[in-house]
Amino acid sequence: MNANQHKDALADKFAEQLAQLRGQFAALSHADDKGNLPIYFDGPGGSQVPKCVIDAVSGYLACGNSNMGGHNDAGVRTMAINASARQQAGVWLGAADSHQIIFGQNSTSLMFMLARTLANTWQAGDNIVLSSLDHYSHVSSWQTAAQDKGVQVRMMPMNDAGDDLDYDACAQLIDERTRLVAVSLASNVIGAMVDVAPIIKAAKAVGAKVSLDAVHACVHTDVNAAALGADFVFASAYKIGGPHLGVLCADGQILASLTPYKVEPATNITPMAYEQGTQSFEAQAGFVAMMSYWANLANVCQQTHTPANALTADNKSAAYQAVMAYEARQSEYILAKFRARPFLQLYGKQSAQGRTPTFAFNVVKQGVVQDGTALSQFLGEYNVALGYGNFYAKALAEKLSPTAQVLRMGCLHYTTFAEIDALFELVDAGVRQIYGLD
Repeated sequence: MNANQHKDALADKFAEQLAQLRGQFAALSHADDKGNLPIYFDGPGGSQVPKCVIDAVSGYLACGNSNMGGHNDAGVRTMAINASARQQAGVWLGAADSHQIIFGQNSTSLMFMLARTLANTWQAGDNIVLSSLDHYSHVSSWQTAAQDKGVQVRMMPMNDAGDDLDYDACAQLIDERTRLVAVSLASNVIGAMVDVAPIIKAAKAVGAKVSLDAVHACVHTDVNAAALGADFVFASAYKIGGPHLGVLCADGQILASLTPYKVEPATNITPMAYEQGTQSFEAQAGFVAMMSYWANLANVCQQTHTPANALTADNKSAAYQAVMAYEARQSEYILAKFRARPFLQLYGKQSAQGRTPTFAFNVVKQGVVQDGTALSQFLGEYNVALGYGNFYAKALAEKLSPTAQVLRMGCLHYTTFAEIDALFELVDAGVRQIYGLD
């Protein structure tokens, strides 16, 4: 069996088990007041949650919660949950050591925390290099810190096609005064997977730190921080079925060399010194359950019935291989839908290669881009979630559309082909009714 045949076989097996997987998500069968079952195409903004995660969150709270350091039952359980969550996050992001993991409210707050801390090592005359493709959490955090220190901000531009970065131009922005390079592994708007290897190589050649936003990428592909060679990697649990919990995988030596902003009596031991205030231990309990859910995705395609209690490097790899195979098939199917509809202008890559199943588009009438607000609202009337805006990727949206806003559909591993068909049937009806297009 060659690589393509193996990929097809994985996709087939995953599709066969999809009904069983979807049965774990109560939200997918929660109809609105009109009786419409929900169809979620807002996956890049956050996923639905499987029952095991809900049970873990409520179970932690029901059995008694505690802060860190307590010696009673609740305190001991909290310490164990925190340690387990840190270990599982390390496996998920490919950390060399679990002590590289920092938890926070979300990735955005972690980015601002780290930027403020790291910026204390910068001085006037330095520069940082950011990406025009990125969600602005990964731009504004570094940008505001640079402004505070009088440091120049340089933006990596998009290519002329608007479907990726201009890698040649990116490399020319990095020089001996560059202190940080920040870029996403994948776009949360057009789904483009970014080739970060040459960017990291150029940054390391001049001693610059590298920050990677993996929030979108880690939903759809296996992320390994150690293999990538980045200093900082950000992810969010709620994007892949978990609770609202931000995760940062950071180089331990760099953390130890910095002075975190914290309450004076709080521990100076990393990584806890960077976790301001009491953490959401119920979210960490849910995160551990979410990791178990993903570990068991590997069993779906291997057709084994032995439940996995935790994520390991092996079952993580198997799970992502299956998800990637199924989502590649989704992308091919969706791209064909767009090609059959000339009134929809699709932005970004026009093939299933090098992308996630996330698509940005607009309605076009007589060559003019239309306001997509009404179509998004029309879909909402049928309990279909598909947004319109810039999705915090400000520079990218401005590059793509004269309105600086786009419609965005994003699939997750539990999205069905029937849901995709239903979406495009409703889009067809909507553009006829709203814009007078056929």
